[in-house]
Amino acid sequence: MAQPNSVKMVEICRVAPKPGAPDLLSLPLTYFDSLFLRFPPVQRLYFYELISSSSSSSTGTDSVVLAYLKTSLSLTLKHFVPLAGNLTWPQDSHTPILSYAQGDAVSLTVAESDADNFDHLSSNDVFLESKAYHPLVPQLEASHERAAAIALQITLFPGRGFAIGTAMHHAILDGKTSNSFVKSWAHACSKQIENGFSIESDISLPEQLKPLYDRTVIYDPTGLGLESIYLNDWQNLDGPNNRSVKVWELKAPPDDSVRSIFEFTRAQIQTLRQMVLEKVSDPVHLHLSTFSLACAYTWVCLVKAQEIEAGKVSVQAFSVDCRSRLDPPVPENYFGNCMMGAMGFAEAKELLGEDGLVVAVTAISETIKGLDKNGVLKGAHELYFSKIKDLLQAEGIYSTAGSHRFQIYDTNFGWGRPKKVEVVSIDRTGAISVSDSKNGGGGIEIGVVLKKDCMEAFASLFAEGFGDSFGKHRVRG
Repeated sequence: MAQPNSVKMVEICRVAPKPGAPDLLSLPLTYFDSLFLRFPPVQRLYFYELISSSSSSSTGTDSVVLAYLKTSLSLTLKHFVPLAGNLTWPQDSHTPILSYAQGDAVSLTVAESDADNFDHLSSNDVFLESKAYHPLVPQLEASHERAAAIALQITLFPGRGFAIGTAMHHAILDGKTSNSFVKSWAHACSKQIENGFSIESDISLPEQLKPLYDRTVIYDPTGLGLESIYLNDWQNLDGPNNRSVKVWELKAPPDDSVRSIFEFTRAQIQTLRQMVLEKVSDPVHLHLSTFSLACAYTWVCLVKAQEIEAGKVSVQAFSVDCRSRLDPPVPENYFGNCMMGAMGFAEAKELLGEDGLVVAVTAISETIKGLDKNGVLKGAHELYFSKIKDLLQAEGIYSTAGSHRFQIYDTNFGWGRPKKVEVVSIDRTGAISVSDSKNGGGGIEIGVVLKKDCMEAFASLFAEGFGDSFGKHRVRG
């Protein structure tokens, strides 16, 4: 088997917004942003295969691929200027500030794999060492005084394809905004390939991708001063007056950890829905969406695979996009964070029981049903960051990263849809990654990182729950 980490660095360059961008721009963080001030960056990895016809064409050689990606990145940054800037927390400022000044640029690492392992790394049918992707994603530059907004990496697999790795500062972008940026970059690149645009050419973005920087659309309906509560909490953490913007460094996963992706087809989701409906007399109160069912089933499989003690209370946390849940609603193209966490609780012994799926769905449903207008912020003033860090990697406590609604697999840079997309950073946060399925058809993918023996148990439980008609999840070395 090819070694998954045989990667050499070719260059580290800086890509600035195309000339014509504002000379100076600054955005204060809102309370939604401040909530994630020192959270670890989200690292995502996109694999693209260059099929034989394109790899031999004028747009499919490694040098041309790299040129298109660099040029289109500069064009895209003209629309996303703040992402070339840095996050600081000046002594004379109440809030941290994302600032861009002329000359600022995004760090772009270019690397090359010297091993023929593209197919192995981009397959969904294998268990990979959890650290196999680490050489393919960039590290975000961050100190106590200053933190970069994003970092990018392009890894070339000569004759096979390429991978794009991203690291996004969570206090600057939520999942929807980071997805919009990458899709904007993909849009610009594909238009360049299609029309032969040069660096002198501007790229217009579809309306849904144009970022809105107006901070006045974010307000605090609780009247409790969430911004001050969060910022005071951060300052008192290892404080007093600790204005550090350095992101948390979470411990690495155990050496025997592996990662894998599992797919829920539309038929499997319907099977889960039917399983629940057959066991409840009044399903009206249940939220039987694709996400709720997939999340509930995964939760039950994890509790069983990790053999969580029956006496423990297990937690399934997930992110909620607040844009449409505030009154008035926040525009969908708002740039920044506009999300909160929600949590479902259930006793492990109930999740381990015969009706575990119903228990999990009920817990998630009750949480979602409570998210009425502005109800999404209920209890938001009671978050304590000193406790959150310890909970991120605790057994029996699960969270999600991403959303199937982002339609990640529609991210086409001009060489087709991704062969695979992974959230690399879940190996440290312990989260479950969620995305649409690369096979389409209304399916959903979840990604997990577990110790190898737990992963084998999880894969078996995942397959057995649907019976032989859906087949076993394939496992190779």
